[in-house]
Amino acid sequence: MPQMSLFDTGSPEPLAARLRPQSLDEYVGQEHLVGEGKVLRRLIENDQITSMIFWGPPGVGKTTLAQIIAAHTKARFIPFSAVMSGIKEIKEVMQEADQMKSYGQKTILFVDEIHRFNKAQQDAFLPFVEKGTIILIGATTENPSFEVNSALLSRCKVFVLKGLTGDDITRLLRQALDSPRGLGDRKISIDDTLISMIAKFANGDARMAISTLEMAVLNGDMASDGSITVTKQTVEQITGKKALLYDKNGEEHYNLISALHKSMRNSDPDAAVYWLARMLEAGEDPLYIARRVARFASEDVGLADPHALPLAISAYQACHFIGVPECNVHLTEAVIYMALAPKSNAMEVAYNEARDDALNDLADPVPMNIRNAPTQLMDELGYGKGYKYAHDYEDKLTSMQCMPDALLGTEYYHPGDQGEEVKFAERLDYIKKWKEQHR
Repeated sequence: MPQMSLFDTGSPEPLAARLRPQSLDEYVGQEHLVGEGKVLRRLIENDQITSMIFWGPPGVGKTTLAQIIAAHTKARFIPFSAVMSGIKEIKEVMQEADQMKSYGQKTILFVDEIHRFNKAQQDAFLPFVEKGTIILIGATTENPSFEVNSALLSRCKVFVLKGLTGDDITRLLRQALDSPRGLGDRKISIDDTLISMIAKFANGDARMAISTLEMAVLNGDMASDGSITVTKQTVEQITGKKALLYDKNGEEHYNLISALHKSMRNSDPDAAVYWLARMLEAGEDPLYIARRVARFASEDVGLADPHALPLAISAYQACHFIGVPECNVHLTEAVIYMALAPKSNAMEVAYNEARDDALNDLADPVPMNIRNAPTQLMDELGYGKGYKYAHDYEDKLTSMQCMPDALLGTEYYHPGDQGEEVKFAERLDYIKKWKEQHR
């Protein structure tokens, strides 16, 4: 039986175009800008739109938001392509906008990928923005501080659009399946796990998510009654990914991070990289993993290798600046380093023991000799009396008491015998002997 087309209704538009929101109530995401009472929503509702730049990743609704603004303000909306247009086309549009302004008609000029315009092209907009001939709305995936001329940028309000969350994308996919403008007139069966899989694959890009859903439905299994079933195999073919068993809010999330942590602790780099890959390929936030690796650097490596923590922090920063999928190599480097590093849990043991004493002995007073004396009264009361400034002594050491009386002689830090902590153990032993001799 020949495959039916989703476009038999006569509409030539792709699914993503048919589903484009037509009002703020239909718009999904960017609650920090268009939620109730938020700044951009108030500007739109009060028809106080000025020139602005939308900066954000692909597929988050920059073009859609510009079209909603134009419809709400009853302005002429002229889409302009930075790829297809030059200064000649800019001037022609500006002259037309000038004429329409004399008739009381506002013009919104939407420039997609405004960062692709060179300096001369961007400068051509400037006088018309200044005198209000047009309201310029530019969209860019690049940092406008570097890609938009400072003179033009200073006359535009920059709004930062965020990548859509998994919940946002899931909501859009369900709307696509239910909406009469989308697939609502079709009988489509697709499991919730497959919707989640498509949402994760889209990585915050609504257009990619809807296009992937459309392709999955087009390639779904069609029954004799015209109903379509989308299978796991179909989605895997389209996305090129296996549907991994993973739930970022469920048990498997904690199972996998535990497996990663314990593999590093057991000095097994191969297992550690495997569990890292399982998490990343299933859509885990790389910053979450980087935070756990930073914790591991002190909890399980500590002073056995003092370089572990700076490396973990560098990996976190790399993940923050670069993002997925490129940052996978930075996390791999950090994970392998942690697995191969000498191990010590002395930091965690020291803190936990000190914490227990701190909770049980909260009333123990700070010894007078290490109290600060910022006022004359406190000085007269003996605050700071007997304090010894270590730098004034030859060995930079003193026998001064710093522990509360009740805990005198208590030890929390017990150095391990791995890596560089051996040096710290030798230093600590020297300090203890020195203080014993000079008491």
